[in-house]
Amino acid sequence: MREGNLEAPTRHPIDWKNPDFYDEGKALAEMERVFDICHGCRRCVSLCQSFPTLFDLVDETSDGEVHGIKKEAYWNVVDQCYLCDLCYMTKCPYTPPHPWQLDFPHLMLRAKAIKHKNGHVAAKEKFLASTDVHGQFAGIPIVVDVVNAVNGTQAMRGQMDSKLGVHPDAWMPTLAEQRFRWGRAMNNTTYPVVKGERTPGKVAIFATCYVNYNEPGIGADLIKLLDHNQIPYEIVNKEACCGMPKLELGDLDSVEKSWAANMPVLARYAKEGFAIVTAIPSCTLMYKQELPLMFPDDADTQLVKKAMFDPFEYFIARHKDGLLKTDFKTALGSVSYHIPCHGRVQNIGKKTEEMFKLIGQTVQVKLNTVERCSGHAGTYGVKTPYHPVAMKIGKPVFKAMAKDNPDFISSDCALAGHHIAQGMAQAGTPAKALQHPLSLVRLAYGLE
Repeated sequence: MREGNLEAPTRHPIDWKNPDFYDEGKALAEMERVFDICHGCRRCVSLCQSFPTLFDLVDETSDGEVHGIKKEAYWNVVDQCYLCDLCYMTKCPYTPPHPWQLDFPHLMLRAKAIKHKNGHVAAKEKFLASTDVHGQFAGIPIVVDVVNAVNGTQAMRGQMDSKLGVHPDAWMPTLAEQRFRWGRAMNNTTYPVVKGERTPGKVAIFATCYVNYNEPGIGADLIKLLDHNQIPYEIVNKEACCGMPKLELGDLDSVEKSWAANMPVLARYAKEGFAIVTAIPSCTLMYKQELPLMFPDDADTQLVKKAMFDPFEYFIARHKDGLLKTDFKTALGSVSYHIPCHGRVQNIGKKTEEMFKLIGQTVQVKLNTVERCSGHAGTYGVKTPYHPVAMKIGKPVFKAMAKDNPDFISSDCALAGHHIAQGMAQAGTPAKALQHPLSLVRLAYGLE
C-alpha cells in the first residue's frame, strides 16, 4: 500500500439513485472508515470546522480512537461541512485513484441527503436555501425599498435570528431595484461570430440568482466587457436556480428539479456553439462538476459541462486565441484579490489573477492574491450557530486582504467579498472599496 497519491484526484459519479445511498447504517459505517483515516492524517485540520470537530471527538474518547465516538456525534461533523471541496482537491492524499478511495465532501453530501430524507432539516434552513423565493420581490418598485429598509432594522434582524436562524450580525444581501433579467439584460447578436482555437465566438449568459436578484451590476459589467470585445451574446432565455443551495442541504430531489428546468435550455445553447458563462463560481461548479456527477449518463448534462466557462477562464482563453482587446486605460492601483473555494476547485488555474496581471502590463496594478477560504460558504456564514465560526475561519483572509491598505478588495464570489469586507471592518482595517473582478476590468478598460 503506497502512502498517498501521486496522480491527480478523480471523481466517481454520485450514486444517489441507489437505495443504499440512503441506508443510514451503511453510511455511518463508511463515515467511521473515512474518519479513522482522517484522524490518522489530520492534514485538513485548518480548512474548516468539520475536521477540528472530528479530531476533538476522537481526542475525547478513552483510547483516542474513532471507534470510541458515539455514532450520533458524527452528525456534528456533517453539519460543519459546507462542501467547499478543498479537502478533496487540495489536501487529501487518499482520494481516488488511491485504493482507500476517500471522498470526504461527497460522503458528507450523502449524510446530508440522509438527514434531509429523514426529515431532520428544519423549515427555516430550507427557506434560506430557496433563492428564487427570496428574490421574488426584487425589481418591484416601493416593495424593494420597504423590504431592504425593514430587513436592516435591529428589530427585524432579531426576528430573523429567532425565526430563520440568521445571525443578527451577519451581512445579508439586499434586493435589487431592477432585476438583471428584466432591466439591464439585453441580447446583442450584431457582432460577427469569431471562433478561436480555445473559445467559442459567442456567449450565453446564465445570470444566476444572485446577479439577477441582488447585484445586477455584476452582470451589466460582464455585458460591457463582451460588448467592448465585440463578442455576441444572449441572456439565457429561461433559468431557475442552479441548485447549489439545495445541494448544500442534501435536498437532492430539489436539485433534480432545477436540473430538469435548466438543462434542456442550456443544452440548446451548447449545441448551437455558445460558451455558457456564469459570474458566480458556485453556479459554474454545479454545471462543471456536481450535476455531471449526479447525472453521468445524461448526454445533455455532459455537453453543458464542456460548454460552461468561468468568465475569466473564457476571457483568458480568448486572449490566448489573440482575440481579447488589451487597450486598458485606467490604473487600478493596489488590489487585494481573493480566490474563492468554488473557483479554486474548478481545475482551471488562477484565471482572474492572470487577467489582473494582463492589465498590469499596460496600466499600474499592484496585486495581492489571497488563496484561502473566507469562511462564508453560502448560507453557512449567515446562520446563527455558524456565523461566529465563519468569522473565525476568515480571520487569516481578513488580515491578508488588508495588507498595504489596498485601493480595492475583490473576490469572484460576491458573497465572500462582502463577508471579507465585514471581517476587515471588525478587525479595524476597513476596505476602501469592494468591487467584483468584472467591475475592476470594466474600470481598467475605461468603460462607463
